[in-house]
Amino acid sequence: MLEDFKKFAMRGNVIDLAVGVIIGAAFGAIVTSLVGDLIMPIIGAITGGLDFSNYYLPLSSKVQYGLSYADAKKQGAVLGYGQFLTIAINFLLVAWALFIAIKAISKLQKKEEAKPAPPPADVVLLTEIRDLLKAKA
Repeated sequence: MLEDFKKFAMRGNVIDLAVGVIIGAAFGAIVTSLVGDLIMPIIGAITGGLDFSNYYLPLSSKVQYGLSYADAKKQGAVLGYGQFLTIAINFLLVAWALFIAIKAISKLQKKEEAKPAPPPADVVLLTEIRDLLKAKA
């Protein structure tokens, strides 16, 4: 059983998947930092520090309006639409940053792929033979 597990763990697909997960986590941290540390402060400066996270509607008469969202939730039922807006905006920014990053990466890959590989020697030889036969006919 240990030998079977060793064969499974050392297969190329499993190792490739593990590397992909690790690189994906690191790339996710980069995108999160890009959005949280670079893009969000700029948006905060443009909007004057607007923060939706404390916007809510009280659904109970026990909840006093004007409290922070966390304190209002402790008092009773609240509809926290501001928290949803904040998360939705963060998602859109992360998706946009990821789109831009993937687009830039794919441009780099296209430049590398643009160089055509020289054909193998046997294909070149067969092409020359074909051309000679056509010329005789």
